[in-house]
Amino acid sequence: MGGPHSVALFVFHVLCVLLTLSEAGSRNTTACARQCPANSSCVGGDVCRCAPGFSSSSGEDFTDTFGSCDDINECGPPLTVSCGKLADCQNTEGGYDCMCIPGYELTSGATVFKNESENTCRDMDECSSGQHQCHNSTICVNNVGSYTCRCRQGWVPKPGFQDKQMGTICEEISFPTWTAPPEIKSQSLSDFFERVQKMSIDFNSALPQETIQYLIMSLDDLLKTPGDLEALDLSSRHHTATYLLSGLEQILRTLAKAMSNGSFIYHSPGDTELSLMVQEQGNGNITVGQSQARMLLDWAVAAGAEKSGPTVVGILSSPNMQKLLANASLDLDLEKQTELKEIYESPVRGAQLRLLSAVNLVFLSNTNTDKLNSKVTFAFSHPWEMPGTRQELICAFWRSDSNRRGYWSTSGCQTLGSGNGSTTCQCNHLSSFAILMAHYDVEDWKLALITKVGLALSLVCLLLCILTFLLVRPIQGSRTTVHLHLCICLFVGSTVFLAGIENEGGQVGLRCRLVAAMLHYCFLAAFCWMSLEGVELYFLVVRVFQGQGLRKRWLCLIGYGVPLFIVAVSAAIKSQGYGRPQYCWLDHANGFLWSFLGPVTFIVLCNAVIFVITVWKLTQKFSEINPDIKKLKKARVLTITAIAQLFVLGCTWVFGLFLFDQRSWVLCYTFSILNSLQGLFLFVLYCLLNKKVREEYRRWACMVTRNKYSEFATSTSGSGSSQSQTQALRPSESGM
Repeated sequence: MGGPHSVALFVFHVLCVLLTLSEAGSRNTTACARQCPANSSCVGGDVCRCAPGFSSSSGEDFTDTFGSCDDINECGPPLTVSCGKLADCQNTEGGYDCMCIPGYELTSGATVFKNESENTCRDMDECSSGQHQCHNSTICVNNVGSYTCRCRQGWVPKPGFQDKQMGTICEEISFPTWTAPPEIKSQSLSDFFERVQKMSIDFNSALPQETIQYLIMSLDDLLKTPGDLEALDLSSRHHTATYLLSGLEQILRTLAKAMSNGSFIYHSPGDTELSLMVQEQGNGNITVGQSQARMLLDWAVAAGAEKSGPTVVGILSSPNMQKLLANASLDLDLEKQTELKEIYESPVRGAQLRLLSAVNLVFLSNTNTDKLNSKVTFAFSHPWEMPGTRQELICAFWRSDSNRRGYWSTSGCQTLGSGNGSTTCQCNHLSSFAILMAHYDVEDWKLALITKVGLALSLVCLLLCILTFLLVRPIQGSRTTVHLHLCICLFVGSTVFLAGIENEGGQVGLRCRLVAAMLHYCFLAAFCWMSLEGVELYFLVVRVFQGQGLRKRWLCLIGYGVPLFIVAVSAAIKSQGYGRPQYCWLDHANGFLWSFLGPVTFIVLCNAVIFVITVWKLTQKFSEINPDIKKLKKARVLTITAIAQLFVLGCTWVFGLFLFDQRSWVLCYTFSILNSLQGLFLFVLYCLLNKKVREEYRRWACMVTRNKYSEFATSTSGSGSSQSQTQALRPSESGM
C-alpha cells in the first residue's frame, strides 16, 4: 500500500543530496588548487586570508603567490592593548599575554591574564615565601616589588660588598686593634691599654653599649689619676693626647656601627659624656649632643661616600683631657693674624691659652672630614668669663703635626658668638674641638725697640764699669767689689736676654730651658749683690766707726751661692717650669714664677728698709758735721743720695713686681725703660759721678793724647786720695 513507492522516493532524495555535495567539493578543489602560506586559509578562488593575530603586507586578503602572514606584536608600539599598572604585556605567537612585573603576583595565583580588567597584581613577599637568595650572614628585607639583604646587627659587609644588596655577604664586627704607643714610657698608659686588650677579647658584637661604657670609664680613670703621665715632658704629653683622641675616634665609630638604629647617650661618673645617633641614611639636618656640646650638620655630610649601611654621628666630651693638653701652643691662620693685626695695629706673636670647655671629639661614618661640603655648627658649654683687653674666646681644634704631637689651630673655624655659658662656632672640617680663652701676645715694636737699644747701651756701659772697677786702683775696696760683681751679673744676664729670650719654635726645648735657668740665676745674683750693696752702705753710714763691712769671700759666697741654691731647688722640684712657648722665662703655672718673685720681693723690701735708715742717718750726720750747711746744698746731696739708692738697690724692679697685668701700657714702658737702661744708670752713678774715676779717665785720656796735663792729673789724683782717707763721708768716697 504505497510502501515500496515511499522507500524509493527517500532513496532518490539521498542520492540527490550526495550528488550535490560531490559537485560542490569538486568545484572548491578546483578553485583553491594552490596552497596558502602558513597561518592563513583559502577563502575562495586564489584568495588567502591570514589567521587572527597575523597580518600580511599585501592586505587582509591576498592572492600574491609569495605572500606571508606575520605575527602581530600587540605589545609593541603602537600599543593596542592595556594590561594595567604593575604589569607588562608579553607578545605570543598569534596573540599576547599580560603578566605582573617581577616582584608582583596575581591574587588568584595565575601567571597570565588578558586585559586590564583582570589585573590583580600585588607585591610578592620574597622573604616570607622563601624565594630570596640572601646569604646566611644577612637578613632578607622585603621591599615593594623586590627585596634586599641587610647585614645582621653587629655585622658589616665584607670587603668588596655593599650592604642592602641582593648579593650582600657580611662578617662580624671585631674590636679594632689598639696598642700602647711604643715611644711613650708610662706605666699608667700601659695599664690602660691592658684593659683595652681585655675589652677586645671579651667583646660581644651584640652588646656594643657595654663595651663603650667600660672604655669611657677606663679613660676617665687614666685621665683623672694620670700617675707618671704628669712626669712626661710637654711634647710627650701632647703626643699621648693625640694618640688617645685618634684611637678613640676609630673605636667609637666601629662600635657604633654594631648598635641598632636610634640614639645613645652616656654620662660617666667622671663627667665624660657621649652622644651617639645611628640611623639609616636620611635627608636634611640632624642635631646631636648632650649637656656639654651640641652640633648641627647635614645627613649627607655624616654619610659621606658610603652608600649603604647605617650612618653614625657622635660627639664625646671629656673634661679630664685638659690635663694632657695644657700649655699647648696656638697656630693662628693667616686670616686671623691679619684680623688681629688690624685690631691691635701690631703683629700678634702668639697667645697664652686657657681651656674653658671640655675637649670634644667628633666622629662620623664619613672618614674624609678634612674638607666638608657644608659647614657644621657647634655649641660648646663652658664657665662664662668676660674677655679682657687683648683677650678673646676662640673656637679651636686639635691638629696633629708631622711628629704626631699636636697644637691648637683656628684654621677653617669661625666663632659666631658667646653668651649664657655657651659659645657657638662653625667649622668646615671635623676633629677634637674646645673653647679657649686666648690672651694675645701683641708685639709692640716701639717697646721692643726701646728694650733692645736700651740693653745694647747698657751692655756698653756695664762693660765700661767692669773695666773701671778692675783697672782704677784708687777706688778699690769692698764696695767696689760689690759693684764689680753686680755689673758682671747684669752684663751676663742682659747678654743672655738679648740673645735667647725669644722662643722662635713655640716648643719648649732644652735650649729654652737653659736660657730660662741662666736668666733666673743671673738676675737673682744681681739682686743678691744689690742687697749686699745695701749692707755695705749700712756699714759705711750707720756703723762707720765699728768696722769696714763683710769680707770678700763672704760677699762672693752670698752673692753667688744663694741664687745658685734657689735655682737648684727650683729645678729639682719642677724642671718643666723653665721655659714658655713664647719666651724662655719662668712658667706662670702652679706659682713657679714665685721662685723669682719671692726672693726679689724680700730683697727689695730689705733694701727699702736700709734705704730709709740710711737717708735718716745721713740727715743726722750732715747736721752734725756741718750744722751751718745751707739748705740748698743739703737738699742737693740728699736728692743725689736718694737717686743713687733708688737705682742701685734695684727699686726700678718695683715696677716689675706690680706688672702682673701686661695690659698696663704705662707700667710696661716704665719697667722696660728703667731696667733696659740700668747699666747706663750704674755707669753714671759709679763712674761719672765719682771724682776719682773722672780723674783717672782724664789721666787715661792724657796718656792716649800724650798731653802734658797727664802729670798734673796724676798728682791731683794722689792728693785727692790721701785727703779722702781722712774724711769717710766725702762725696767721692760715697760714690757721688
